[in-house]
Amino acid sequence: MRILHQVDSFTRTPFTGNPAGVVLDADGMTDADMLAVARELNNSETAFVLPPDGADHDVRVRFFTPTTEVPTCGHATVGAHFARAVEYGLPSGSLVQKTGGGLRQRVEIIRAGAGAGAGAGAGAGAGAGDGDGDGDGDRVRIGMHQGAADFGPELDGTQVDRLLRALGAKSGDLADDGPVQIVSTGHSKVIVELRDRAAVDGLRPDPAALTALSHEVGSNGWFVFTRATGEAELLTWARMFAPAIGIAEDPVTGNGHGPLGAYLVHHGIVPAPGGRLDFTGRQGVAMGRAGEVGVRVDVRSGSRRGGELLVSITGDATTAFRARLNA
Repeated sequence: MRILHQVDSFTRTPFTGNPAGVVLDADGMTDADMLAVARELNNSETAFVLPPDGADHDVRVRFFTPTTEVPTCGHATVGAHFARAVEYGLPSGSLVQKTGGGLRQRVEIIRAGAGAGAGAGAGAGAGAGDGDGDGDGDRVRIGMHQGAADFGPELDGTQVDRLLRALGAKSGDLADDGPVQIVSTGHSKVIVELRDRAAVDGLRPDPAALTALSHEVGSNGWFVFTRATGEAELLTWARMFAPAIGIAEDPVTGNGHGPLGAYLVHHGIVPAPGGRLDFTGRQGVAMGRAGEVGVRVDVRSGSRRGGELLVSITGDATTAFRARLNA
């Protein structure tokens, strides 16, 4: 018997944040089985947990959108390891997951009162809310160490103009602090900064136009943010669109906030004193599913622009439901 969890990530309030399906014992499921479950749940991603197939990791996790497998996913990683921690009563600690894309990522389980300030440690304020981890008041947070940041091409002027039209934005909405650029910490996103919250919240994207641009530039996710949040505890306010892989809009995106943090440091847009930037980003308000992601960026060499940027995210989660999977 397989157990299905529906976990809301980056929140402690059920039915907010980003929902992820989690199948904890997916051994023996075919690709078609996994895709069928992901399609039925219709979340942006569903995680399937499998035994390790080597000595260099502790667990394997595969991630499916309703239409395709993706190499990694931030919110579904949080959901998968939250579900494991709750289902199996796991203590605080560190483990390595191997993804379907072959990535090996360190994951932290952080229980309240047992190292809540350790592990990935990203972003003061990353755990706002009133939920609990497993029904007895024990708070469980999950940290995820993403890959080193990789900076891809910057979009040219014509592509940026087409992007703004595809997003439903005006040319004057674009901020001028950094380029529109592809950035990856394992699953690339195009990072786009707008001037204020009204511009971000007012976007009305054209999915077909965004899909065509995705195919042209080679990145499926459009992560749009502003630093004009109007709230002192928040550095960024964001939305993310990925219609090319079946996600019209993603509520709260771990694999968007990680590249965002690296982008802010790489371009010197936000200072990283002592070679570290910690911040909290909010996303999902426009969808009625607000959540918060804690982000940490460490500059390995101490050089802001030339050093390797290591990124981690941290978030809370809560179980929306747990059920037997008849598949």
